Amino acid sequence: MRKFLIKNVLVAAMAVTGLVSCKKLLDVEPKDQLDVSQMYRNVYDADAAIIGIYGKFQTLAERYILLNELRADMLDYTANADEYLRQLSTHTVTKDNPYASPKPFYELIINCNDVLKHFNIMRQENKLKEAEYNQRYSDVASMRSFLYLQLGIHYGKVPYVTDALETVDDVKNESKFPKLEFDVLLDSLIKTMEAIPFKDQYPSGTTLNISVDGYQTNKFYINKKIVLGDLYLWKGNYRKAAEYFRQVMETATTGTPGSQYYMQYKLGWSGSRTSPGSDDHFVRYTRMGDASTLAWTNSWVTMFERAQDNGFNYEWIWVIPFDNKFKPENPFVKLFSPVGGSYLVKPSQEAMDLFNSQTQLAVQGNGLPYDARGNYTWRHIGNQPVVMKYLYNYLDKNTSAPVNILQKNSKWFLFRQTQLLLHFAEAANREGRYLLASAFVNNGLSGAYPAPGSDVTNYHNTLWDSYPYNFDARNSGSSGVPYYRSDWYRHQGIRARANVVNNTYSASDSLVQIENSIVTELGLENGYEGTRWPDLLRIALRRNEPSFIANKVYNKLIKSGASAGLAEAAKQKLLSKDYYLPFNW
Repeated sequence: MRKFLIKNVLVAAMAVTGLVSCKKLLDVEPKDQLDVSQMYRNVYDADAAIIGIYGKFQTLAERYILLNELRADMLDYTANADEYLRQLSTHTVTKDNPYASPKPFYELIINCNDVLKHFNIMRQENKLKEAEYNQRYSDVASMRSFLYLQLGIHYGKVPYVTDALETVDDVKNESKFPKLEFDVLLDSLIKTMEAIPFKDQYPSGTTLNISVDGYQTNKFYINKKIVLGDLYLWKGNYRKAAEYFRQVMETATTGTPGSQYYMQYKLGWSGSRTSPGSDDHFVRYTRMGDASTLAWTNSWVTMFERAQDNGFNYEWIWVIPFDNKFKPENPFVKLFSPVGGSYLVKPSQEAMDLFNSQTQLAVQGNGLPYDARGNYTWRHIGNQPVVMKYLYNYLDKNTSAPVNILQKNSKWFLFRQTQLLLHFAEAANREGRYLLASAFVNNGLSGAYPAPGSDVTNYHNTLWDSYPYNFDARNSGSSGVPYYRSDWYRHQGIRARANVVNNTYSASDSLVQIENSIVTELGLENGYEGTRWPDLLRIALRRNEPSFIANKVYNKLIKSGASAGLAEAAKQKLLSKDYYLPFNW
């Protein structure tokens, strides 16, 4: 009998012992191999395949961060890095560079294809109910589309394979699977994603939306509408991108209004900067204007260290934990930590200069000449700059020593609300909604559309505009007449939450200036979360402006101590629109 190709996926599923053993999702007979008849019998076997897909996806975490950050301007290599990491940073990648191989992406894609094939068979044989099939098929198809988007970003032209192949090397058969240009690939991915039968997250009560070992699994799974929004953003269909992003932004706008209703994916507040709620992520000080009193509890840094509570759920859209209780092993301690890790990469001097070029608000920062998000994002340990976002569950934030040297826990941060709002702003800006776009970057909807008096009826909103650009943030205060507490009344802009001054724009070229500020803000807010190279590349391609990305990489290399010749060679390579890695394995 033909052996089932998903065997490797099942091994990954079994490795995730916290998920499998606790819920008995997988009952594997003690044989060396499983055939199809032993595997795809019921919904629990289908769940095991899903878990296996995500278990194998976790093995791409290190590659994902390195390709998306080290190739850009904010991450640099250390003296401990090998030649292959240095090649990624300097854009001198050779064909034998293991980090540049597309094979690991295709291995998982072929697993996805095989799972999708057998889900179709299960539906035909009535082994899955229609709703069970729709949810699981759509999840795996979305993961595959996300992987292909990553391939397009890093390799440009790639084979688009949806068949269940015998071996991953069959992908290299160009007579059967010709390489598609990135723009053509986007068309195929959009068509696939629009056709999936279920675009929401797994509902409560389903067998994949459960609580295991302190984790709510609903945040583990890819958000399909985010994938669609990003695909349309890359394609240049800004209205469709904004529509999908807006749907995600309104995830909690249902039922009785409360904290979740007003805060989740809306960048809402629950308290004030001087008296924050437990779910707030302000940059704040315990004494106004005193830099030494930067708060480390109930503050911006809390989102990276906190357990999966309300504040976590309001901020994060897609995040996967690395826990010492299950495999695969956390790769981020090895990458980033000089304590118990290999310390291979570090914040670039260009990135540190970017944080230090900002100015804080007078209300608490008293005009301090830097962005305090930098203090949370990186710090010096033993005179070495260290990216900290992935280390707050491993290193004590007060001593920088391991909480437990044997427990190298972390989280893989894949998408959160600030990235969602900034991508929405990017689309809105391209649709001519300049003030609305700047509101999300700066000090929020009420700040962009202020009321001259206590009557806010005609202010704090864009209700005159069409969907998805019609927002209602009216807030009359406790004594205002008429009284308003509208859906977006707690919204604050990203820079306002970060306690930095608004960006300003001249009327002569608002579109480009706002777009530039969005990309800068993505770096300050979401730096090192695997977004930087895609954000830079998307703008360079859209504007047909290779200098947008080339100059930033050049500045990083010059400030890192690279030779002028090496930095100039990287710049010229990118100026010639040679953005992509060699497609080779």
